[in-house]
Amino acid sequence: MVKLTIDGKTITVPKGTTVLDAARKLDIPIPTLCHHPKLTPFGGCRMCIVEIKGIPRPVTSCTTPVTEGMEVITSSPRLEDLRKTILELILSDHPNDCMVCERAGDCTLQELAYFYGIKENRFQGERRRYEKRDGNPFIERDMEKCILCGRCVKVCSEVQGVGAIDFAYRGFNAKICPPYEHDLDCEFCGQCVAVCPTGALTGKMWALKGRQKEIKEVDTVCAYCGTGCNITLHVRRNEVVRVTSKENTWNEGWLCVKGRFGYKFINSPDRLKTPLIKKRGKFKEVSWEEALDYTAKKLNAIKKKYGPDSIGGLSSARCTTEENYLFQKFIRAVIGTNNVDHCARL
Repeated sequence: MVKLTIDGKTITVPKGTTVLDAARKLDIPIPTLCHHPKLTPFGGCRMCIVEIKGIPRPVTSCTTPVTEGMEVITSSPRLEDLRKTILELILSDHPNDCMVCERAGDCTLQELAYFYGIKENRFQGERRRYEKRDGNPFIERDMEKCILCGRCVKVCSEVQGVGAIDFAYRGFNAKICPPYEHDLDCEFCGQCVAVCPTGALTGKMWALKGRQKEIKEVDTVCAYCGTGCNITLHVRRNEVVRVTSKENTWNEGWLCVKGRFGYKFINSPDRLKTPLIKKRGKFKEVSWEEALDYTAKKLNAIKKKYGPDSIGGLSSARCTTEENYLFQKFIRAVIGTNNVDHCARL
């Protein structure tokens, strides 16, 4: 264990803990852009700089391990001035279109600009401009809003193990892109979208569907497979406009392409809303009572004439675990057969 002092508060933490993590254990806020608690430290944005007694220059707290007796200052006029300057430099190469950006109200860069009171930028000059828009079906990549924090690169490599994107070029021309700058062609899990702190990465299906106002968040379970990932539906005017997942859930906020982008079926006009029974060769809408009574009579008749093993049950991987349990119990205990399976092979 290592004992240190941060802003006059003493704390003891395990060896190897970073100054940033130690500060957060004390509820001491340090601004960050590139840092993510589930990814390895990067130290690229420089927003988390702190002063350490005995070191003549500020250091990045996300990459600096604690040492015995260390004395840390997280906020001072010098540090705040440096952080504001860093923000101004980042914003000098960033489009000022917050009014129509999909991430407005949920953008870390926007929040920091607000708290540091940056209304106008004193740095002028050439700005990166990219006319090409990625032709992939799910993810909008607006590279003019990219701040090169590296979160997307790290999550793609460290969490997904795919490595579909990486840093390319150097200096002013540096950018994050797929190999040979081709259109993104990967699993489209959207982990990069989930960790992006700006509007550089968003879902194409989300465009102009709603941001914060009138949005109701509904926590539920993904219906695509038996894994049971926790998801949050963002609902506006009774329509699901996007899907996210909270970091404190068992799946740690990670989703697959189906869970994150495969929600159009929810509001599809083709969904059945009432049971149907075929009468005289055509399906007719009926009540649940009539449908269940009809099904029970048919099953009883088949079982009586051909035996229980003449019946099989196919449940759905989109149902909950509890629903699937009840279904197999019904097939085994009521019908009396073990002919039961489900479509967990989407």
